[in-house]
Amino acid sequence: MRHFVLLAAAVYTLAAEPLTFRVTLNPSIAPNGISGRLFVFLDKGDSSRDRIHVGFLPEGVWIAAKEIPFWKPGETIELNPNELAFPQAFSKANKAGYVVMALLDPDHSFARDRQDVGDLVSPVVVLADLDPANATPVALELNSVTPPAAPATDTANIKTVEFESPSLTAFWGRPILMRAGVVLPNGHTGASPPLPAVYHIHGFGGNYKEAWAKGEGLAEAMASGEKLKAVHVFLDGNCPGGHHVFADSVNNGPWGQALLTELIPHLERKFRLAPNAANRFLTGHSSGGWSALWLQVRYPDFFGGAWPTSPDAMDFRSFTGIDVTPESTQNAFRTKDGKVLNLVRMNGKETMSTEAFSLLESVTGDVGGQLASFEWVFSPRGPDGRPLPLFNRATGTLYADVRQYWQRFEIARILRDDWPVLGPNLQGKIRLVIGAEDNFHLNESATLFCGWLAERGREDACEIVPGRDHFNLFRAFKTYPKGLHQRIDDEMRAQWRSKH
Repeated sequence: MRHFVLLAAAVYTLAAEPLTFRVTLNPSIAPNGISGRLFVFLDKGDSSRDRIHVGFLPEGVWIAAKEIPFWKPGETIELNPNELAFPQAFSKANKAGYVVMALLDPDHSFARDRQDVGDLVSPVVVLADLDPANATPVALELNSVTPPAAPATDTANIKTVEFESPSLTAFWGRPILMRAGVVLPNGHTGASPPLPAVYHIHGFGGNYKEAWAKGEGLAEAMASGEKLKAVHVFLDGNCPGGHHVFADSVNNGPWGQALLTELIPHLERKFRLAPNAANRFLTGHSSGGWSALWLQVRYPDFFGGAWPTSPDAMDFRSFTGIDVTPESTQNAFRTKDGKVLNLVRMNGKETMSTEAFSLLESVTGDVGGQLASFEWVFSPRGPDGRPLPLFNRATGTLYADVRQYWQRFEIARILRDDWPVLGPNLQGKIRLVIGAEDNFHLNESATLFCGWLAERGREDACEIVPGRDHFNLFRAFKTYPKGLHQRIDDEMRAQWRSKH
C-alpha cells in the first residue's frame, strides 16, 4: 500500500555551511525500520515536480549515495554529497537554481531498474539558490512508497507463464521462477496443429512484459498473413545480478540449462509447439541479441536460427572499445597512448567515458548495473562469494586471471576454436544486424566478428548498417518500409518454409 504525507514544496535559500542533506524516515511507511541504499538527486529546475526521474544515462541529473545498514523510524540520516557522487561531488555544481529529491532503494535494484516498486521517496524540494561551498543543511523526508505497476492481464492471445525451475531452485536453495509472456495466434489451442516458436529476449532493463506491448499487433499480423503463424514467447532475462543472458554461470546459475531442459519443454507441452530445431527461432536486441547468438552457437542443434540485433560484444578484442582478451595489455579507461576511452556516444558525439560510466555504477550500486551484470555472467566467483571484477574501478587496470576466465564466454573465440564442428551446424542460422554508429561502440566488436565469418564464406551472417545506431536500427529500410522487424519475419518465414 502506498502512504502519502502531503507537504507543500519547501523552498530553501542555502547559506552558512557546507552543503549536506538531512533525510528523515517517516514512521508511517517503515514502522519497523528498513535498510537500503540512500540517494539524493540534484537537477536543474525552477519549479517543483512530482519526481526527479533518473534514466539509464542520467542526462544532467547529479546523484549522491550512501549505504544504510539500518534506519530507525523517525531517524534522520545525514548524507554528504561530496563523498560518493556522480558526475562529480556536488560541491562542483555551478551556482544556479536546483531541485532535489531523496530515494531509498531497499532491495538494491536501482542500478538495473530505476525507481521501481517498493522504493521510498521524498517530495521534490525547490532550492532557490545553490552554492555547495556555502550552504545550510537541506531537510528531506521519505514519506511515500512507489506502488506496483498494474499487473499484466492475460487476454485471449497473450498469456503469462511462471515456471519454477528445479535446477535454478537447487542452485539458489530457494524457489526460482522463470517467467514469460506468450503471444498466441488467433484460435490456437491444445488441439491445433503444432506451431513454430519465436523466442524474444529483451535488452538490459527490459522484461517479459514486452509481450503485452507487442502482442496484439503480432496477433493481428499473423491473422492477416503478414507474419509467419507462430507462437511468440517473450522470455525474461532479469536476475539480481542484472541480465543473466541465458548463459550457465557460476554466479547466476544454470539459466541456459534451465531454458533448454525445463522451460522450453514446458512451453512446448502447454502451448502445442513443434518440438524440434526447425521450429525454434531466436531473436533479441542488445543484451538480448547477445543471448540469442549465444544460445544458437552454444546449442546449434537445438535452435533453427537466430536474428540478433545490436548484440553486446561477441569478440572481446573490443568489449565496448576495450581489449579484454587474455593477450591484452590495455587499461579499461585509457588507450595505450593515454587517450580517454569513450563508452557512450549520441548522434555521433562522444558523451560518456568508460571511467565515468564506471563511476555511475559505483554510485548507483555495485550489484545489477550493466558492467556488474557482465561480471555476474562472465567472471569467476571470488573468495567473498561474489563475482570478481574485470578491472579495478579506481584505476582501470584489467585483471589477468579474470580476462582468462572470460574467454569461455567469448563467442568469436568459441567459433574459432571449434569451427570444423560448429561451422556446418550453423550454416544459414545466424542473421546478425547492427548499426555502424552503435551508441555503445558495439559495432567495433561486430566488425571483427563479422569479418572473420566473411573470410569463411559467411558474408550473409551479418550486416552492419551505415547511419544506424543502437536505438534507430529498426526504422524503415528502402526494401522494408515497415522496418527491420518486417525483414526479420520474412527471413524467418523463408527459413521455416525451407525446412517444411
